Amino acid sequence: MTYFLAAVVLALALPWGGAAVARRLADRLAPRWACWTLTCAAVLLAGGTISVLVGLFHVPFLASLERLPLSRVLDEWPAAVPVACAAGIVMLAQLVLLVRRWARHRSLLGRAWLSADEGTGEGDVLVVPGTDVDAFALPGYRGRGGRVVVTSGMVRSLKAGEREVLLAHERAHLAGRHHLLSAVVDLAAVVHPAIGGLRETLAFHLERWADEEAAAAVGDRRATAAAIARAALAGAAHRRAAGYPLLSATSGPVPRRVQALLLPEPAGPRGGVRRAGVVAGAGTVLVTAVAALALAYGLHEYVEYAARRLVGASSG
Repeated sequence: MTYFLAAVVLALALPWGGAAVARRLADRLAPRWACWTLTCAAVLLAGGTISVLVGLFHVPFLASLERLPLSRVLDEWPAAVPVACAAGIVMLAQLVLLVRRWARHRSLLGRAWLSADEGTGEGDVLVVPGTDVDAFALPGYRGRGGRVVVTSGMVRSLKAGEREVLLAHERAHLAGRHHLLSAVVDLAAVVHPAIGGLRETLAFHLERWADEEAAAAVGDRRATAAAIARAALAGAAHRRAAGYPLLSATSGPVPRRVQALLLPEPAGPRGGVRRAGVVAGAGTVLVTAVAALALAYGLHEYVEYAARRLVGASSG
């Protein structure tokens, strides 16, 4: 029982520490690698949490495989059935929330496409008439490819060079399929509250990734920083929440993004940063693996212990 309880506590507490490590590591990586680190961490932590819940839910059933009556199981661990029921309820609630969040994503995307249908333009750019000052990357939907949606108000607010930066930024979101990374983390956040803390961090690094792509496309980091700041100021009255499914150059902590663009281009995960990333990633995987093995061993020991007690009582 000691191994079992220790494994459960470790596995359920792991996402809090794992999320904190992932955020600290992301701040030391180039934006592209930071986004992938956060996404992989979210998937890994969500998977570990679900594994623990499945294990808790199956404790009475594992005991039945050893032909242990339920009454005997409750004698050895009175909380076995309540805990299994609680795990089942939590997993059911997670499933309902997951379906609802996915439906909300699709609904938002559908409404965005309806509004974009009013726009005109050529290629991958749609200009929507109106006084709103907004621009965002619109992912593909029902067979239609992704588009960059810009309101006429935003077009009027920016100069030609600034519009070039804005379009390059939104195209980087589409080309990198950033909305998928955002969606994965947003859905994983349903599983454990600690993972929800990764969404805001990921949104920032996705914007930083697109900023760097835009700077490379126009070949001028200072001009890119100025264009991002001007677009954010112009769209200040029309803030949208960052994240899936609509990613925008005007979202997130713009001052931090502008400050980063005024610095030299961030290098890839080389040298000390790469070693730190490898160590941190390997450490997270190792702790997760140990927690999973400990849980499996604890379940096995619990069933074996209960079986021995039952055999001993029968012999007496």
